[in-house]
Amino acid sequence: MQRAAAVVAVPVLALLVGTVPAQAQPVATGSLSFSGDEGDYISGGRTYAYSTDAKDRLTVNASEDRNHIAVSVSGLNSDWWTLDLAAPSGTALTAGTYGEATRYPFQGANAPGLNLSGNGRGCNELTGTFTVQNVVFGPHGYVQALDATYEQHCEGGEPALRGEVHIANPPAPPELAIGLKVATDGTASTLNGNAYLHGTVDCTAAAKVTLSGAATQVKRNVIIRGNYTAQVACTPGTPAPWKATVVPTGTTPFQKGKAEVVTQATALDPVYNTNVSVDDTTVVTLVKG
Repeated sequence: MQRAAAVVAVPVLALLVGTVPAQAQPVATGSLSFSGDEGDYISGGRTYAYSTDAKDRLTVNASEDRNHIAVSVSGLNSDWWTLDLAAPSGTALTAGTYGEATRYPFQGANAPGLNLSGNGRGCNELTGTFTVQNVVFGPHGYVQALDATYEQHCEGGEPALRGEVHIANPPAPPELAIGLKVATDGTASTLNGNAYLHGTVDCTAAAKVTLSGAATQVKRNVIIRGNYTAQVACTPGTPAPWKATVVPTGTTPFQKGKAEVVTQATALDPVYNTNVSVDDTTVVTLVKG
């Protein structure tokens, strides 16, 4: 297919939809192409083709629940387009044909969503169908593979736009994993009444880990409690030690004996830009210090 010059005329009522998702990932190998019948507003009856082989920039993203995929093109010739494919609400996109699609993101709960728009052109109303031949997801909206065809009609008209999309990315990188250990020994200071805790964290990727938690102790029917936070830089393969100071919230100091320590360790996954957390509850024996 030959790349056609962009059609730039825009009717007053046309709404521009389909933007690049916030966490769009670059497509390693892929293509998006479409052509339209004479009278199709989006294509202007022309044929468009874009691919990573031709040095066009393609990005893709899926929703966390795998219901929606967006593929965006930034052409070497400054063209820009976005294709949205969505399964009915509450379901994930899988291989199959999705008929009676309407304009994404305004489709009804039980209808699939479809939209190909860009270069200053979009449908106000849209009907169509699309077929997913293959789709492979990773975690947190990662798209490893997508092969699909689509057909859409603007404003209830007979002229159709037909196209296809193909994406091949490497397998999804593993998610960040955190390991948390709270040592079973700690110190109750006779000087200031604080409790001192320690432990280690480990991780599968370099990350800054934030620890937050609380220590609780009961002495002579008095509840002694305090909160704490700490941060530690974690690198793969080597447990990173951490220390924390727990200041009692009341006037009763922490004392020698057992205390329940509840801890949460949280870090930002550097690949998927999502927070990963792990929780721990440990009984710590405090000694005088």
